[in-house]
Amino acid sequence: MVVEGEMDSSSVTKPESLWHILHEMDPTWTTTVLLVPCVVVLTAGFFYLYSFIVGLLTKTSVRNKVVVITDALSGLGKECAGVFHKGGARLILCGKTWEKLEELADDLVNASDPTLTFHPKLVLVDFSDMDSMPDVIAEILDCYGCLDVLILNSSMKVKAPAQSLSLEMDKLLMDNNYFGPVTLAKGVLPSMISRRTGHLLLVNSIQGKIAVPFRTTYAASKHAVQAFFDCLRAEVEEYGISISTINHTFISSSASENTDAASSKSLWSLFYTRKPLGVSPDEAATEIVKTLSNKRKEVVIAPSLPKVAVYIRSFFPEIFFAVMAAGVNNAAAAEDSEKM
Repeated sequence: MVVEGEMDSSSVTKPESLWHILHEMDPTWTTTVLLVPCVVVLTAGFFYLYSFIVGLLTKTSVRNKVVVITDALSGLGKECAGVFHKGGARLILCGKTWEKLEELADDLVNASDPTLTFHPKLVLVDFSDMDSMPDVIAEILDCYGCLDVLILNSSMKVKAPAQSLSLEMDKLLMDNNYFGPVTLAKGVLPSMISRRTGHLLLVNSIQGKIAVPFRTTYAASKHAVQAFFDCLRAEVEEYGISISTINHTFISSSASENTDAASSKSLWSLFYTRKPLGVSPDEAATEIVKTLSNKRKEVVIAPSLPKVAVYIRSFFPEIFFAVMAAGVNNAAAAEDSEKM
C-alpha cells in the first residue's frame, strides 16, 4: 500500500546557515548586508562622540570664566545662559527688564547644582539709552572686577522702504545695532588689555555681509558693526584678545516667525531663509561654544545659497544687483496680484 504524499528522506534538506547563504549571494549584496549595520553603528557612535565633545568643550572653555551676555532675555540669550551656567561660568546677564532677568536667573539656579555653578549677576542694559552706558560699563566691571568673554547678542530689526523710515528710527537702529555694542566693547577693552586676555564675540546678521532690499538702515547698522570688529581684531591681537563674528540668517524664536519665513514669496527672501526656517537658538549656541573654544575669527551659519551670495556680491556684483532688483519686482508683482 502506497501512501500519497509520502516523501523520500533523501529529498529533505537541512536549513542553510546565514554564513552559507551570504556565501552563495552575489558579492555586491553580501558587502551591502554586512556594511549597512556597520555604517549605522559608526554613525550613532559619531553623533554620541560629537555630543560628548561639545559638552566637554562647554565646560572646559567657560568654567570659572566671567561671561557677559547682552539681550539675555532673547531666545538665543536664554539658550547661551543655560549652556554657560551649566558649564560653570560666572554669568553676567544683561537685559531691559529686571523682573524677567530675575526670573531667568531663578530658572537657571533651580535647574543646576549650586555646588558646581555660580549664581548669575544681573545688569540692566538698554542700548537705546546711550547716556546710561558709562554706568552700565562700570556696573559690569564691578561684578567681578574683570571679564573674560563678552557675547554681543542684541539686535533690532526694521523692514520698510527707505523713504518711509524717519531719522529718529534710523538713529534708534544705529544705537541698538552699532553704537551700543561698540560702546560696551570699547568700555571693557582696557580691562582685557591690562590682563592681556579676553574674547569679544559678535552675533551678527548675514546682512553684515550682503544687503537685502527694504532693510536699508538695518543692513547699514549690521555692515557698520561688522566692519568695526573686523578692524578691532587686528588692533587687539597683540594683547592676546580674540575677536569673533558669527553671521546667521536669523534666529527662529517663535513658530509664527518660522511660518512667515516659510510662506515668503519674494525671490530675494531665499537669501535669508533657512530651509525654510531660521537658525534655532540651540544650534546657534552650539556654534558659539565651538567658536569660543577654537577661537575662530569668522563663522557664517547659513544654507548654501546665502553663502554663495556673499561670494557673488564680491566677485560678480552686477549679477548680485540684478538678482536683488528682480526680487523687488517679483515682490511688487505679487502684491499687485493680491490686490486684484
